[in-house]
Amino acid sequence: MSGKKTINNIRRRVLGQLTRTVGKHNARSLMQLNPATIERILILRPNHRLGNMLLTTPLVQEIEQRFPNASIDFFVKGFAAPVIYKEYTSVKRFIHLPKKHFKEPIRYVRAWLALRSKPYDLVINLTPSSSSGRLATQFARATHRLFGDEMQEASARFADAIHMAKTPIYNLRLFLNPQVDPSIDLPTMSLRLSDTEKERGKALLNQLISDPGKPTIALYTFATGAKCYSDAWWMPFLEQIKERFSNHNLLEILPVENVSQIHFSIPSLYSKDIREMAAVLAHCAVFVTADCGIMHLGSAAPVATIGLFSVTNPAVYEPYNPGSCALKTENLKMERILDQMQEVNASSISKCKI
Repeated sequence: MSGKKTINNIRRRVLGQLTRTVGKHNARSLMQLNPATIERILILRPNHRLGNMLLTTPLVQEIEQRFPNASIDFFVKGFAAPVIYKEYTSVKRFIHLPKKHFKEPIRYVRAWLALRSKPYDLVINLTPSSSSGRLATQFARATHRLFGDEMQEASARFADAIHMAKTPIYNLRLFLNPQVDPSIDLPTMSLRLSDTEKERGKALLNQLISDPGKPTIALYTFATGAKCYSDAWWMPFLEQIKERFSNHNLLEILPVENVSQIHFSIPSLYSKDIREMAAVLAHCAVFVTADCGIMHLGSAAPVATIGLFSVTNPAVYEPYNPGSCALKTENLKMERILDQMQEVNASSISKCKI
């Protein structure tokens, strides 16, 4: 393990111990709020990963429904959030923590000070285990604070409450009304692609594929670390896809690293614009990918997305939209994945059968 990783691990452990009790006395009796009075909301998600930020879009939609007059600010890392929320008129401001705060201490301090620059009616921390999130929830000028762990009973009452996109919605609904069933009509993920973006995505897709009259299956063969399947896995799978779906176009979505586990053997899209990528995916029939941020981009496009899981827990991270699902690939035959692709492609089912 490198010195930097060792220092970061020690820092996380120390901060975790120091902040574990922050907000524990955030008594419900002191937090009752009137939705009509909520005009300024701050969401805390100090993480730079694309997937984690995409998974916040259902909560923002929930907030828009419950607090239609409220404006929303974000406390984040990196710069994916402004791109994701480009078409969300309710989202007004982003307070950016630098990705590597030890290298940019001035920006880091300025971001924390910005939390005090304006008052908020409600602050929502999306990750209770995040020491930065808990500290920021406490540090911000706020009338009401949700640290994220006030409603632990949600996970006991509802099996899907542990999904990262659903947890904050369950918490918010139960906080506002403990008697409500928070599992009804949950918002789904969405980039809110504009009509212009969709039209450009369709035009770009038609340039890439051989026959615009056929449906297209999209593949994303890359992922980080142990989540990435090898070319020895992908190449035989690709041959089976070609055989089973001979009446389809095939398209590979390439990562920013511009690598391919199938050796660039089918038409491909390389783009650093995630909205452009999503606009192309929105016109595909099926999207097959390992668990990664681009998997969630497919769900937010939306396109029926099949997520392949070998490391992480699909109950927490599975692609979240109607028609999408997760498959655990350990001891799973490739024919099972192909069957799932065929089922998703053949109908508008609301949920994949696992």
